[in-house]
Amino acid sequence: MTTTPTTQNRKRNRLVISAAAAVIAVAVAAGAVYWWQDHNKLSQASAEDCRLAQSIITEGAEISTAPASEAEKWWRAAGDERRAKMKDGYLGAKISQYEGWALATAKESSETPSAKDVKNLQEEAQGHCADSGVTLSMPPLGS
Repeated sequence: MTTTPTTQNRKRNRLVISAAAAVIAVAVAAGAVYWWQDHNKLSQASAEDCRLAQSIITEGAEISTAPASEAEKWWRAAGDERRAKMKDGYLGAKISQYEGWALATAKESSETPSAKDVKNLQEEAQGHCADSGVTLSMPPLGS
């Protein structure tokens, strides 16, 4: 004679299985949230990259008031140095944009950025240097 589980045993088994499934679902959801936040986080550049960025920014602010031919030479040299030394490409892209703006300002181009544009770029670039201990400061160009 075979014994069948009682109704009470079946309810308990269902409850245990449901609780285990809920725990697994919560763990998977927490893992997915962690991955998503980590995936969308800004890259963090090294202190060396951030110091190089600040050096290029400082030179760019100065060169933006220089003659266009001098600014163009600087623009090429700064780009070569950035590409050779800077490891964080995302920070490099922001600094490249500032370099281009410095050149455009020196050439008195219509693509000269506003002070607000420069401030926004500074905030974006600083996001990549948040963990480095280096604070980036982008002065308005042409001043």
